[in-house]
Amino acid sequence: MSVSMRDLDPAFQGAGQKAGIEIWHIENFRPVLVPNSLHGKFFTGDSYVVLKTTALKSGALRHDIHYWLGKDTSQDEAGAAAIKTVELDAALGGRAVQYREVQGYETEKFLSYFKPCIIPQAGGVSSGFKHVEAEEYVTRLYVCKGKHVVYVKEVPFARSTLNHDDIFILDTKSKIFQFNGSNSSIQERAKALEVVQYIKDTYHDGKCEVASIEDGKLMADAETGEFWGFFGGFAPLPRKTANEEDNAIDDTPTRLLRVEKGKAEPVEADALTRELLDTNKCFILDCGLEVYVWMGRNTSLDERKTASGAAEELVRDHNRPKCHIIRVIEGFETVMFRSKFDSWPQTANVAVSEDGRGKVAALLQRQGVNVKGLLKSTPTKEEPQPHIDCTGNLQVWRVKGQDKTLLSASDQSKFYSGDCYIFQYSYPGEDKEEHLIGTWFGKQSVEEDQASAVAQASKMVESMKFLPAQARIYEGNEPLLFFTIFQSFIVFKGGLSDGYKKHIAANELPDTTYTEDGLALFRVQGSGPENMQAIQVEPVASSLNSSYCYILHKDQTVFTWAGNLTTSDDHELVERQLDIIKPNLQSKPQKEGSESEQFWELLGGKSEYPSQKIARDAESDPHLFSCIFGKGELKVTEIYNFSQDDLMTEDIFILDCHSDIFVWVGQQVDTKTKSHALSIGEKFLERDFLLEKLCRQAPIYIIMEGSEPPFFTRFFKWDSAKSAMLGNSFERKLSMVKSGGKPQLDKPKRRTPVSYGGRSSSVPDKTQRSRSVSFSPDRVRVRGRSPAFNALAANFENPNARNLSTPPPVVRKLYPKSGASVTPDSSKSESRSAAIAALTASFEQRPRETMIPRSIKVTPEAAKPKPETDKKENSVSGRTEALTNIQEDVKEGETEDEEGLPTYPYERLKIDSADPITEIDVTKRETYLSSEEFREKFGMAKDAFYKLPKWKQNKLKMALQLF
Repeated sequence: MSVSMRDLDPAFQGAGQKAGIEIWHIENFRPVLVPNSLHGKFFTGDSYVVLKTTALKSGALRHDIHYWLGKDTSQDEAGAAAIKTVELDAALGGRAVQYREVQGYETEKFLSYFKPCIIPQAGGVSSGFKHVEAEEYVTRLYVCKGKHVVYVKEVPFARSTLNHDDIFILDTKSKIFQFNGSNSSIQERAKALEVVQYIKDTYHDGKCEVASIEDGKLMADAETGEFWGFFGGFAPLPRKTANEEDNAIDDTPTRLLRVEKGKAEPVEADALTRELLDTNKCFILDCGLEVYVWMGRNTSLDERKTASGAAEELVRDHNRPKCHIIRVIEGFETVMFRSKFDSWPQTANVAVSEDGRGKVAALLQRQGVNVKGLLKSTPTKEEPQPHIDCTGNLQVWRVKGQDKTLLSASDQSKFYSGDCYIFQYSYPGEDKEEHLIGTWFGKQSVEEDQASAVAQASKMVESMKFLPAQARIYEGNEPLLFFTIFQSFIVFKGGLSDGYKKHIAANELPDTTYTEDGLALFRVQGSGPENMQAIQVEPVASSLNSSYCYILHKDQTVFTWAGNLTTSDDHELVERQLDIIKPNLQSKPQKEGSESEQFWELLGGKSEYPSQKIARDAESDPHLFSCIFGKGELKVTEIYNFSQDDLMTEDIFILDCHSDIFVWVGQQVDTKTKSHALSIGEKFLERDFLLEKLCRQAPIYIIMEGSEPPFFTRFFKWDSAKSAMLGNSFERKLSMVKSGGKPQLDKPKRRTPVSYGGRSSSVPDKTQRSRSVSFSPDRVRVRGRSPAFNALAANFENPNARNLSTPPPVVRKLYPKSGASVTPDSSKSESRSAAIAALTASFEQRPRETMIPRSIKVTPEAAKPKPETDKKENSVSGRTEALTNIQEDVKEGETEDEEGLPTYPYERLKIDSADPITEIDVTKRETYLSSEEFREKFGMAKDAFYKLPKWKQNKLKMALQLF
């Protein structure tokens, strides 16, 4: 489409350059910019053009243009608004979707820009009206309709206006009444209260009383009597009179019309297909309640204006005031438009050049206009985050028929592709311990095991009173959050479960289960030590990829292969994974292009292989849907410009991020529907309502209201106090409106639930690794709380302990020995004393070059506060002074090295020692060696050892059985 400067109104120059809303009203047939302070204030005698600019995750800007027509606006002004909308679209590059909005029949998308509502005022400018300014407060009656957005209309102030089906707001000088018709829903009543709050803030400066009146309530209630007093006393309400407009059921069959010389001519066809649309023409798709104008890419601005006029005429001639006119450009059709066709090829998306936008930008730039927003934005690369505390405790079970087997800590990150697994991750939340229970299905796993995994995981969630979040994850579609929880993750071929073994036997398939001495090839991937995976692939050359590193082994022969596009970080990950898959064996490094013959022989010879990284579905801009599920069918309604307030406790919602979806379940949802939450998520993926090619195996999270995890709340401006309120949606909102908009917490603080298995998950046993000290010896400095603070939080139940600054890590066993016979009292006493000792030592430790643990010693002199310290230091020193009687001496028979650390013989520190030392940090066994014995075993001094990379330290320790 060719564009000249004469086609662009000066008022639109610079429009749409940043995210937000811009509004123009039509005055003398020209657009005049409305100041931000007046956004949301519409007059019935005016026409407006509204531009909504949205910044997408890709970095691009999306534009939606609406022209709003007041009920008293003139036909000429309405026509001018329609034409100016087409011009604005041209100025933005010809990509925007355009909507016609008629007062009282606006689209939900339009109303979502002005939440909670718009209340048009009488008056206008260009139509000859004057804006009416009320001199004294006038009592008004409004009717409210809508469950997700609210349509507000002023109605005659009379008893005959009221009915049992709708909600009414009576706005008087000193009090606002909300009358709830007996047939209205809780959600509609709750949404109407948002309008009450808006009226209270806008017209009463937030200073007036609010009363809720229930339809059918007796006059004995004082506020009910006061309400009916405005109507001359109580009287039974008549049945709602159904007018023709409400009863009109639009049976108009969908039809396609071609616009020729300003006239809409029907297109004869047996079926609606994409091929009927010509890029050189404009078309009208009449669907009854919606009329779409489709504009080909090669049509002129005048042709588009003419087609828009033809659509207006079509609606006017058929007397359809409720009808929405939506204009779309070829290549940027909406989901609803495409869904009207019997066939719409997935590949029909047009690869649009920057010509349209670039030409307009060049023209404007010559006139000194800032055109930054008109050119395509460069996507900003964001490092993906797991959005979960990674210092929690992990338990993993392998599914075994209708039962499950708990895996040891050393095996809980080693999965088999033919098996199913259940995992429980417990981590510190905002004010309590949070839990995530998930299932993982291998690509070769059988349906029986998958069903068993889901059933057993659901029982675990139910046993914990539905508090944990739940996840369903398929191999190959794992989210970053999953990998971060496991940190190091390996997937072997084959399976160990009975279900897998029976399946391959019944189908006479070869058993490809991994064996340590067999031929195996692993692709190594990840971003670092806290997110690394080794995936077993077919041992053939075509499995290689220049963007990855690989481990190839057979018997005692081990190769590592580095693609030309890999980095030093990738090479380090290979070394780390090699220590797990084939420890204590020397590998033969191979670089792409200089491989040995033996390497190719193991792979069966050379062949072509890819070089690009394996693409994963990226997270896209989130969409929120309200769900109705019944008889196996799922109906959804999209909530535009959503917020936390849109989540109603009576309903189920789906948050669609493309790469994964979240099923949010309200507290008031019935138990039967709750049990179908996973089925609802699966049905949503199957239906793919946004036609975005959703993967059927995308991760599904089930989130229960009141236990929303941070990886869900990040999509909202979240207030945890709101989700912690009691009552239904209406009762909660009424409480907030009466208290000035603040949530009233009447919910008792929930106790930390006991983890599945009967053990408090705050105290890990051997099957639960402490995330604070996992794998990397210095990880505690980077992530989470120190052991001292973990112990204090667990034993003193002080949620504020997390907010203290984290001291350097100390090495001392904070929990009683797993499996030891300990009485509850003695366990509590020992745990508390250990925590106090650890905290005291944390305050007294000084920074050192190497983080080698010391023995914990506290003396009265060290604990005394200095006179010149401030109040904060005095409080800390005072705490330390109270603990000065605690003394941890070196035990009899122990010695200390030159750094004051207890030392033990190497034979007692080894992992397989016959007489092991128990009171040590098992992740730092080497620190308890004397300096002489350390040099003898490691061949270097301690200082030199701690300057090595962590993975190399661990490799040396593993060779000496100290890791």
